[in-house]
Amino acid sequence: MTPTSIHTVAPAERLHGLDALRAGALLLGVVLHASLSFFPQQIWIVADDSTSIGAAWLFFAIHLFRMMAFFLIAGLFAHMMLARKGWLAFARDRAVRIFGPLAAFWFPVMAGIVTALVWNAHANGLIVPGAPPPPPPTYDWTNFPLTHLWFLYVLTLFCAATLILRAPFARFDRSGAWGRVVDRVTGPLIGPWTPFVLAAPLALAFWLDPKWIAFFAVPTPDEGLVPDTAALVGFGLAFALGFLIDRRRDLLDRIARWSPLFLIVALVSGVYAYILAGGPNLTPMAEPTGAKALAAAVIALAVYSSAFAAMGLCLRFLSGHSRVRRYLADASYWVYILHLPLVMLAQVWVQDWAGPWWIKLAGVSLGVFAVCLASYELLIRHGFMGQWLNGRRIPWRKPKTDAVIAPAE
Repeated sequence: MTPTSIHTVAPAERLHGLDALRAGALLLGVVLHASLSFFPQQIWIVADDSTSIGAAWLFFAIHLFRMMAFFLIAGLFAHMMLARKGWLAFARDRAVRIFGPLAAFWFPVMAGIVTALVWNAHANGLIVPGAPPPPPPTYDWTNFPLTHLWFLYVLTLFCAATLILRAPFARFDRSGAWGRVVDRVTGPLIGPWTPFVLAAPLALAFWLDPKWIAFFAVPTPDEGLVPDTAALVGFGLAFALGFLIDRRRDLLDRIARWSPLFLIVALVSGVYAYILAGGPNLTPMAEPTGAKALAAAVIALAVYSSAFAAMGLCLRFLSGHSRVRRYLADASYWVYILHLPLVMLAQVWVQDWAGPWWIKLAGVSLGVFAVCLASYELLIRHGFMGQWLNGRRIPWRKPKTDAVIAPAE
């Protein structure tokens, strides 16, 4: 396969490779969550009869790079929109298309998750018929369940921080001198050393966190309204660097060129990171020991090198236009919002079935994909929700372009 050259991309040109990466990062979330019920030890509410350490390896490999790559390109797209539309339109768009879905879909998603939990409890005899139900949990700002929609909350925080931090530069740097300095500083940041540079502050955040579980790498900030420090540091650095890279589109060529090296570093450090984490071990590394420092450094390096490898490879090989990839890129947002309750329901349904874990995992994943894509096509893409989530509504039929319209008399 011959890599597709990116060259220096004009800001208005669509970056199909990054669209593909964003779609992959979101769609892989279905496989990631589906794999949890097949772990050798129970770490998920649903525990399948068929288990394998292969499910843990699959989860670890996807989890290392997926959301870090997402926030990297989210920062790039954020600058692209801000430069094109201005701060007011940017704020309005992010409020509607990022925070809006979080507010609108949190309750139905949570209701679906609770339904799956209750069904699983009945299926495993954990609820006695006629017995009074357990008291409902109490939530506050410290443990509010953001579910898998946490990324919308964190992305909202990053966009708000972008507007706040950018305001003094926009007000006092009318000539763009500060911006040119920032661009000159950004250039040397991108090279084979980039994952090592970014890994240093993230490794320190891991090392200082007494609740850090190495197997989960960057902690998922899905509970509470104040994200974990390591999540803010890791995802925030990726978002900020993506924001700066959009000002220097020529650096995308450099990332693509170094993608084979990023991939090698990601594979070596990723395997070593899994070993240092002890596999799917849920025991936190509480004490700031030398062993924890080594695990933190290796895992932080694996996280960023894998994210840059994914970004560079997509830029090299997926930068051409593809109707299928564009469709999946449009659908991926809806698929990710909808998928988790469906995955949990499917896991409960198949947990007692006979068969190898990988066939059941494939069945759960493909079944959820089918339901989500069908609902996207029938309910979302061609209606007002397509305009809401994707910024455009696709008509059911393309307008005819060969008709001649006579001018009005």
